[in-house]
Amino acid sequence: MAQSMKPRDRKVKILATLGPASDTPEMIEELKRAGVDAFRINMSHGSQDEKKALFSHIRALEAKLRRPTTILVDLQGPKLRVGTFADGKVKVKKGDLITFDRDPAPGDASRVCLPHPEIFEALTPGSMLLIDDGKIRLTAKEVTADKIVAEVQVSGKISDRKGVNVPDVVVPIPALTEKDRSDLQFALEQGADWIALSFVQRPEDVAEARELIGDRAGILAKIEKPQAVERLEEILALADAVMVARGDLGVELPPEKVPPVQNKIVATARHHGKPVVVATQMLESMIFSPTPTRAEVNDVADAIYDGADAVMLSAESAAGDYPVKAVKMMDRIGRAVEEDERYFDRIHFTETRPEATTADALAESARGIARTISAKAMVCYTSSGSTARRISRERPSVPMLVMTASQQVARRLGLLWGSHAVHTRDVENFEEMVGKAKRMALRHHIAGKGDRLVIMAGVPFGVSGSTNVVHVVKVQGDELDIYQRRLEL
Repeated sequence: MAQSMKPRDRKVKILATLGPASDTPEMIEELKRAGVDAFRINMSHGSQDEKKALFSHIRALEAKLRRPTTILVDLQGPKLRVGTFADGKVKVKKGDLITFDRDPAPGDASRVCLPHPEIFEALTPGSMLLIDDGKIRLTAKEVTADKIVAEVQVSGKISDRKGVNVPDVVVPIPALTEKDRSDLQFALEQGADWIALSFVQRPEDVAEARELIGDRAGILAKIEKPQAVERLEEILALADAVMVARGDLGVELPPEKVPPVQNKIVATARHHGKPVVVATQMLESMIFSPTPTRAEVNDVADAIYDGADAVMLSAESAAGDYPVKAVKMMDRIGRAVEEDERYFDRIHFTETRPEATTADALAESARGIARTISAKAMVCYTSSGSTARRISRERPSVPMLVMTASQQVARRLGLLWGSHAVHTRDVENFEEMVGKAKRMALRHHIAGKGDRLVIMAGVPFGVSGSTNVVHVVKVQGDELDIYQRRLEL
């Protein structure tokens, strides 16, 4: 059996999308060894049978490397599109009027079908319509139940079935389509660790998903619409994590607004102690180039300096020419940033005050203790992952070894900043807790002889939400040998 992988020497996680360039067992293993902590399966492309093979490949690799491996399934969400044109496309120029109606007949330069009654219901005169990722901009002049007359603000071409965005209003449409519901059921049956929700506008969208998912997977809300930003606190209260989906945000918001919105989402998620992923166009030039631009490197670095839990690769790893190089580059950027002596000062610019709970107070204290005594690592026992999230929220400067009896929890922690999760049986008493912490720290190369560890756990053991112990121990270096001799006896 292969030896367990050593912990990463960085704390930020890498989430990589699988696709045609990376869907073989060999490539998935190469990406994992290059630095991937979690894999994204995008349900917008391909069949469920194809995705089932990816699950199989990842779980086989997990068994081979003896490391919990995280799978995030990204649901497509509703897609708003125009209809078709008689000639396949039309050219429109600034000042032209074009009518969007409910007639499915092929359109021309003066009218086209918009097969989404919800848009007619939501729009008012003055609302903006964006077509083809914002390349064409129009302003609604007249709106009825079956007709929208809009004036072109930015000239260009519109072709068949191009996407439509309406950034000014909440569209009364569920975040989960029938396809999404089918894909969600499939993902849960396959054992997905995280479900990413697209087209989230309101906290009710997350609540609807929670009713279907329960606790079978974590829910990650993609923040890709201005309406979601406005209700971010409410969404975070219901979701388990969020994603800064900059591609869609950049369509519905002016480009210069995206950086401060990204900063707000990251800071708010950290305040709530929920993982936050920064995604889209991070190393986009590496789709076709073996090296990124300097601006892209700075972009990834800024997200890490802000304290994001994870950074994501999309087409770079799914369909690019250099998927492994892209992962290695992101890994190098992460390590370089975290080696910067100013890094921990920067990430602690964001204030994350503890809640008035014993667990939060202990997590804050444990970070201070680890810093004061120069501990080598923090070790925590967790049943639900809550203790690990509380420690991670504090952004300690030392590695965090997380031990849990739940394989499901161990896998979900692949998106949590700084965590190295180990799936192991629970402990039954204080002595066993201390001994196992030392052995696992040695076995996973997190600590060595003479190093000190700060341990957090809950008594009674195995009870979720009972974190009430902080304990400091010193590793003697012979704990593994003593344990092996006991087994032989």
